Amino acid sequence: MTAALWRSERFASDLGLKAPILLAPMAGSCPPALSVAVAKAGGMGAAGVLLMQPKEISEWVAEFRAGGDLPLQLNLWTPDPPPQRDAAQERRVSAFLARWGPKVADDAGDQAPPDFAAQSEAMLEARPTAISSIMGLYPPDYVRRMKAAGVRWFATATTVGEARAAERAGADAIIAQGSEAGGHRGAFDPSYAERSAAGLFALLPAIADAVAAPVIAAGGISDGRTIAAALTLGASAVMIGTGFLRAPEAALPPSWADALARAEPDDTMITRAFSGRPGRALATDYARAASAPDAPAPAPYPVQRGLTAAMRAAASKEDDLARMQAWSGQAARLAPARPAGDIVRAFWFEARRLLAGEDGR
Repeated sequence: MTAALWRSERFASDLGLKAPILLAPMAGSCPPALSVAVAKAGGMGAAGVLLMQPKEISEWVAEFRAGGDLPLQLNLWTPDPPPQRDAAQERRVSAFLARWGPKVADDAGDQAPPDFAAQSEAMLEARPTAISSIMGLYPPDYVRRMKAAGVRWFATATTVGEARAAERAGADAIIAQGSEAGGHRGAFDPSYAERSAAGLFALLPAIADAVAAPVIAAGGISDGRTIAAALTLGASAVMIGTGFLRAPEAALPPSWADALARAEPDDTMITRAFSGRPGRALATDYARAASAPDAPAPAPYPVQRGLTAAMRAAASKEDDLARMQAWSGQAARLAPARPAGDIVRAFWFEARRLLAGEDGR
């Protein structure tokens, strides 16, 4: 057995997995059915609970657990300081958004996210296999309570410095998020997310060399080849988001799913136009227009998310990709339109074959 296979299979076994494949905790795009399918096939299910109230977290976990006693990761952003509000700027953004959807309500930017402390308690009460962080680190007392409950802490890092800080804070594993990843960038400092964009295959070995904790690779992984490459570069497991989005269990709007199949790497872009936080999405008509020189700068998170809520809801209801919040990684076109369980099994079969040197040539 190669070193990469030995390392990854030991890590998977320790988590109760048959394959070192973790579903990315995509807020709003991880229905329980998708997580159950991934976990039943030997991977780890996931939910991003950012938008959920505590009761909704409990209900989601209950629905997931109805599928069996399966490995699960829950994820929550660490909160930003209160945003600096600018009424004139918000009016300019609202006027711009009116070209793309319903009129923006006067109080749309006032919507506050769910209470972080209450969400954190709901996650801990659920006793998942792991709780992951992004955009920063959990407080020391919460980390102690996680460990006392037997819950692992997976900490997202986009730089070597963030990875070292996470390990010092007690993280059980580091999620190395490359810039290829779809969805929001996990940088601790949101301004740094736009200034620095290290690709996974540069970031991953650097983090693996810098920390003793196991490393989970995230970003641009959508087939067995990329899994094998990540494990060879020092990862103990991989985290896949976009690669599962065309599975029927993801229940994605059809225009979004179809666009993923056609997307080349340069058909995605980093944008703050949906939430105010930088994230990688398909370069849709709205996303491109919002980045034009004459477009107003987005409001900060979560104000921008509130301002765009009506447009995003209308786009989803009407299956209108042009203004949809269509998060996507750069390897989107590799995502197969197959049941999620089949994807896990096929990806791991191919990766194991390549790692064992059985490349078919």
